[in-house]
Amino acid sequence: MIADEIEAALAAYRESGFAVLRGAFAADEVAELAAAFDRHWARGLALGASYRHGNLHYRIAEDPALGKVVRMVQWPSYGDPVLARYRTHERLRALALRLLGLDVKQIINQLHWKPPGAAAAEFAFHQDVRFRRPREAYRRLADSYVQTGIAIDRHSARSGAMRVYPGSHRLGEVELSVAGRVMDGAMAGESLRHAGLDPARVVDLELEPGDLAFWSAFTIHGSGRNASGHERRFYLNGYVRAADCDRGEWAFRGGEACALGAPALVHYEALYERPEPHFVGS
Repeated sequence: MIADEIEAALAAYRESGFAVLRGAFAADEVAELAAAFDRHWARGLALGASYRHGNLHYRIAEDPALGKVVRMVQWPSYGDPVLARYRTHERLRALALRLLGLDVKQIINQLHWKPPGAAAAEFAFHQDVRFRRPREAYRRLADSYVQTGIAIDRHSARSGAMRVYPGSHRLGEVELSVAGRVMDGAMAGESLRHAGLDPARVVDLELEPGDLAFWSAFTIHGSGRNASGHERRFYLNGYVRAADCDRGEWAFRGGEACALGAPALVHYEALYERPEPHFVGS
């Protein structure tokens, strides 16, 4: 990434609440990440049920069309050197430091799948600020946080690309009508109308493999099912200015990348009471 490309993307981000750095990762890098996705998919299916070990969490679901699927893995980087290397990759570092400063923590490290033909692979319209809990641990989220996603496959309207409401990052926290969990909810225009927003303004965030998208904690977005014939995978990493967050793993200190050590408190509230491997619900 050259400086002019980053500056143009940052200008688009400030205007619309999201932006894309095209071709940020080369084909061989995308292939390395795709192989990591395949490893974790196989491990998740071998586990057979949702599983946790500290912050590492596999969410396994029974899809009506495909049977068991891996919906998401949180914090796979603890035990995967490839994913750990990419979470602090120079291209992500350049973006995070440009937006947040030299001292940056990480609170999102996730693999997301949308298998072709899956019946339950939608995300209801939401803002990521909804998940920053407890709220007192996160401050100034409008400018202290950025969410990033590396496209592993082509993201199109047909394959379930993110749908984004431009300019919604300026609205503050919006009361969207979401029944149940965002991850299992339908991407319904009615939830936008409930908040006085026009669903016709939503745009598809179309990506090619290797594109790097980023968006604000307040940007309204969702995504539908994958009706294409190929995978739709996304590697998400969310960063926050360290001074404005009491939780998270260090990503960069003084601008330098930080390796993962013993798990730090992020979202799993029972991290110190139940850190051992266990199936969720057991």
